[in-house]
Amino acid sequence: MRKHIAAAGVAALAVTALAGCSTSGGDDEAAGTDGGTTTLTVFAAASLKGSFEDLAQQFEAAHDGVDVQLSFAGSSDLVAQIQQGAPADVFASADTANMDKLTADDLVGEPQDFATNTLEIAVPPGNPAGVETLQDLADPDVALVTCAPEVPCGAASAKVADAAGLDLKPVSEEQSVTDVLGKVIAGEADAGLVYVTDVAAAGDDVEGVEFPESSEAVNTYPIAPVADTEQADLAQQFVDLVLSDDGQQTLAGFGFAAP
Repeated sequence: MRKHIAAAGVAALAVTALAGCSTSGGDDEAAGTDGGTTTLTVFAAASLKGSFEDLAQQFEAAHDGVDVQLSFAGSSDLVAQIQQGAPADVFASADTANMDKLTADDLVGEPQDFATNTLEIAVPPGNPAGVETLQDLADPDVALVTCAPEVPCGAASAKVADAAGLDLKPVSEEQSVTDVLGKVIAGEADAGLVYVTDVAAAGDDVEGVEFPESSEAVNTYPIAPVADTEQADLAQQFVDLVLSDDGQQTLAGFGFAAP
């Protein structure tokens, strides 16, 4: 059964992932013919949660004896974990800048772009603060939450604000886009800058406000096998699934656009 690992549980991840590797005996036993389980650990940006849960189910269904473990967090946090030696087989980033850090350190294979995403304003149901434009977010009476600048959604937020000539002053800067969305859903913010995919995934918990400046910051999502993976063949097969027609159809169903 597939496990979901919080970003904070790096130590637990290490134990579990290593245990999975030792049980399997390598890629040749990925089909589980000896009754063991092969673990494939995928680090993915928080905004990919729903789509990658679906893709992991597809992958497990096609690979008997393979357990896909998913770890979701802000891309910058995941990069730091990989740089510090956390065991991962695949990394999917919400922007190229964070993937480039691992490429520069020779910690991943050749990245391939698999999706794009743009920002949207999330507001509580009924939009009590009356947010209708990006400019409304500069109103000091509007409690705005964004991602921190080092997080892809934070960098995108800064870019659209610059394009509009705005000086946004969020009351909170979060380490992942799901944390921003959570603040809005909990009623702790009048508005949050998140991705269109997050608004769609939240359903009736939020309302989305589109704004034309979002086209100034289109995030491209790359994916790559981690360089020191002990499951190189499976890692590449997971990458191939994400890039395949089926994978692209799954991502489109969650609101992602093609790269």
